Amino acid sequence: MRPVHLFAALCAFAASRLEAQASSTIPPVRQQIAEAVTPLPDELRAGAAVLGYNADGKLVSMREGKNDMICLAPDPTAKDFHSACYHRGMEPFMARGRALREQGVKGAQVDTVRFAEVKSGKLKMPTQPTMLYQIFGGTFDPATEKVTGGRWLYVTYIPFASPATTGLSAKPSEKGPWIMFPGTPKAHIMFTVGM
Repeated sequence: MRPVHLFAALCAFAASRLEAQASSTIPPVRQQIAEAVTPLPDELRAGAAVLGYNADGKLVSMREGKNDMICLAPDPTAKDFHSACYHRGMEPFMARGRALREQGVKGAQVDTVRFAEVKSGKLKMPTQPTMLYQIFGGTFDPATEKVTGGRWLYVTYIPFASPATTGLSAKPSEKGPWIMFPGTPKAHIMFTVGM
């Protein structure tokens, strides 16, 4: 084989190995769907829409939904497991957050932009309370399709709710629900397992 052809063949082989390594870090579609729907009650899992990651690491639709829930598969580049499912009414707000982060907007600035867009009418929020189910941390077992060791959180979004309108404190509590981001479009009531 001529040196030029050998070099080209080696480059092609190396590129294919790198591509295989990159795609092997992203779980198969079936696993991503199972990971994504884990936070939901059993009766909602089969009908939820699922967003997961393709071979390029881009978030894509993996399954169309038959109910009002949308689930995000855990980010394969993240250190810790995190799966979240939310009501379709929150999708404009959630999608805008993802778009802003992809553009390089960081931290609290994401909410600053979204809150301004809600105030201007550019970004629509649901008019009724909506749910979000999450698991943070823990380990997903593909064989059992269960997460062990994670922290489960449940959220009811009530845009612009406050301690006065809900009767809840803005101080986190282990004994009962509390309100976060009061008075903002992202206002929500937090629940943890065992309350």
